[in-house]
Amino acid sequence: MSRRPLLHRLEIASVVVFRALHLGDMLCAVPALRALRAALPKAHITLVGLPWASQFARRFHHYIDDFVAFPGHPLLPEQDMRQAELTPFYAGLCARQFTLALQLHGNGAVSNEIVAGFGARAMAGYCEGKAVATEHTVLFPYAEVGAEPDRLLRLVERLGASAAGDYLEFPLAQEDRQELEASGIAAGLVPGNYICVHPGARKRDKRWPPRRFAEVADRLAAEFGVGVVLTGSADEAELADEVASHMLARAVNAAAPVSVGAMAALMKNARLLVCNDTGVSHIAAGLRLQSVVIFSRADIARRAPLDRDRHRCIWDPDAQRTAAVLQHARALLAGTDPNRQRRAGLWPYW
Repeated sequence: MSRRPLLHRLEIASVVVFRALHLGDMLCAVPALRALRAALPKAHITLVGLPWASQFARRFHHYIDDFVAFPGHPLLPEQDMRQAELTPFYAGLCARQFTLALQLHGNGAVSNEIVAGFGARAMAGYCEGKAVATEHTVLFPYAEVGAEPDRLLRLVERLGASAAGDYLEFPLAQEDRQELEASGIAAGLVPGNYICVHPGARKRDKRWPPRRFAEVADRLAAEFGVGVVLTGSADEAELADEVASHMLARAVNAAAPVSVGAMAALMKNARLLVCNDTGVSHIAAGLRLQSVVIFSRADIARRAPLDRDRHRCIWDPDAQRTAAVLQHARALLAGTDPNRQRRAGLWPYW
């Protein structure tokens, strides 16, 4: 078999990418998708993901051409399986005769069988155990350690793509800004003069206590004169209210029924984000918004943003390290003092 990388020895007209995960995990795949598009500028790239990810595909339309909703699998926990949709789902993908199916969903223990069912001419991804290398199947042993964006980027590099940067992205559209303006949430907020505090997380055991967020927000508001905006989904409005109830400073509760894009537009003009280890931390990385991220359960080496200067990650499963959170937040805010930025001719910074 030729030793040339798979992307170099096949004429690839179309690619189907499988990654059926939630927002933070999808954003971690952006560097790999960017490298894939750079390597295959003319290929038609289809993403298969959870139904919500149709909006992810639209936001990253410069890397993704098409989207197909995944109906689920009994061994994947992200969604309930929609049994009636399975046959038309697999039949529809097979009929499209993709050149390459790329498995970007974990170690392949479950996902390789799913991706093999797409009927593509060739398949690539990670696997458990020894590598697999045939003319039309390339599977590399899954690395159990390492940051998620790097792990995915290394895969497409080994297939023959050149890295196009390991940074995350979260492009904002005009509709995001318009939605934010129409919501009235940002009315009265001065760009660059507020911080965002995001107390929620999809899993409750990843949430730092509301009193801790309130303490940090109060201290930073008093010391730096910044406003405090509590962000989250509409389902997290009560949680944001609880944080506000413990605060002495006034806070804007921006946990509202707006899209992720509108929330990101709000975050874009903040000076700092303080949050749990959840998808919003990856949005901050994509926006170049500095952050302090509090980890309670997840693998910090795998899930932490890559830029450890801009994004400070604190391991605090017992909620005892408020002082460390404050220390790093102060350091980041001191580095973006508006008066210092103006004197240096660097304002505005976004």
